[in-house]
Amino acid sequence: MARRLSSSILAGIAVAAALALGACRDTGKEGEGKLFEISGKIFVFNYRLARATYVVTLRPLQPMGEGQVVVASFQNPAGGAPLVVEQKVWPKLNKVSLESPALTCVVKDKPYAIALSIRGPDGAVLQTIDTTLMSTEDQSVLPDRPLVIDQLYTANPELAGHPDGKLPGEPKPDCSQGM
Repeated sequence: MARRLSSSILAGIAVAAALALGACRDTGKEGEGKLFEISGKIFVFNYRLARATYVVTLRPLQPMGEGQVVVASFQNPAGGAPLVVEQKVWPKLNKVSLESPALTCVVKDKPYAIALSIRGPDGAVLQTIDTTLMSTEDQSVLPDRPLVIDQLYTANPELAGHPDGKLPGEPKPDCSQGM
């Protein structure tokens, strides 16, 4: 009887140990298989150039492959079709940065959609990331025209007498579609 009991106890311990080891295996928790995560996102208001852009930075979570690209689709604050940017992934760099074309009609505290798609060399979608971004400022803080006209930071002659960059009577973009 003692022998059967000890065999039963040993068998029970073995089953419990096997279950415990099985429970320690990674069973596909959230985040498994992700290639990138967003490490930064911001609206950049370049006062000197009188332009606003989206900037999104991705951090790789595993080694990057040759031939990968990131396609970003930024909501157009002025309305209409999204602004699409494609950026090659350079495996030796520790980040991927994407910047939109110049924007108009950015409104403070309004969420704007950003959709990212990481694609392999064959065009197959490897990962998608959807996010939003809100600006802390309205685009109205920017001057009407760039303050400088070249790489030497030569003052824009169109703004003579208007150091703030605001021109009286300057037409403003129609932002009614983006509302």
